[in-house]
Amino acid sequence: MKRSDGRKPDELRPVVIKAGVVPNANGSAMVQMGRTIAIAAVYGPREMFPRHKKIPDRAALETVYALVPFSTTDRARPGPSRRSKEICLVIREALEPAIFLEEFPKTCINVYIDIIQADAGTRTAAINAASVALADAGIPMRDLVTSVAAGKVGKDIVLDIDMTEEDITKCDLPIACMLREKKITLLQMDGDLPVKDVKEAMKLAIKSCEELYKKQKEALKERWVKK
Repeated sequence: MKRSDGRKPDELRPVVIKAGVVPNANGSAMVQMGRTIAIAAVYGPREMFPRHKKIPDRAALETVYALVPFSTTDRARPGPSRRSKEICLVIREALEPAIFLEEFPKTCINVYIDIIQADAGTRTAAINAASVALADAGIPMRDLVTSVAAGKVGKDIVLDIDMTEEDITKCDLPIACMLREKKITLLQMDGDLPVKDVKEAMKLAIKSCEELYKKQKEALKERWVKK
């Protein structure tokens, strides 16, 4: 199968990852996957406000995800939407298993993610950026969280779907994992696939996460060497 952009079925879009892109944040990162660009900034651990939201035995991880108004051809409405609230929850649940939240009781770690250009795969790009930003902030982590989606277009299982393919896919299956821990922290499925295809899509996504994981570590290494 030849895809609209010339990629092979098991090929990622071009990926660029940079750490330390927001000077005023404790940690930050930019992830570009094809034409999708996510920028994440981390602040904390810091005191939780309002105080009644403090958790006695761990930090609270708060994630804010937003499509900026100029990120799509159809102007995105400012402010949180039902979809953005759902993705905020998904991102937080994907990241929490990787963070030693118990080391910072009664505090808050804020992760802000802006999608400045959207061409499908925004939640996976957001997770990749947020994970690198948390590491850049020095937050103790069990492992980086790496994320990508697979799907089915026609008869083929394909990796890292873009907007053109998203409109015709039979299913979109985003996944996030901690490779060193061999743990999946996110698995969603938008659509319907037989079990055989789900297994194939998961296997393809996890394998490609290894490539993304290397790029995440390279971005952090480059940032730290510069320091």
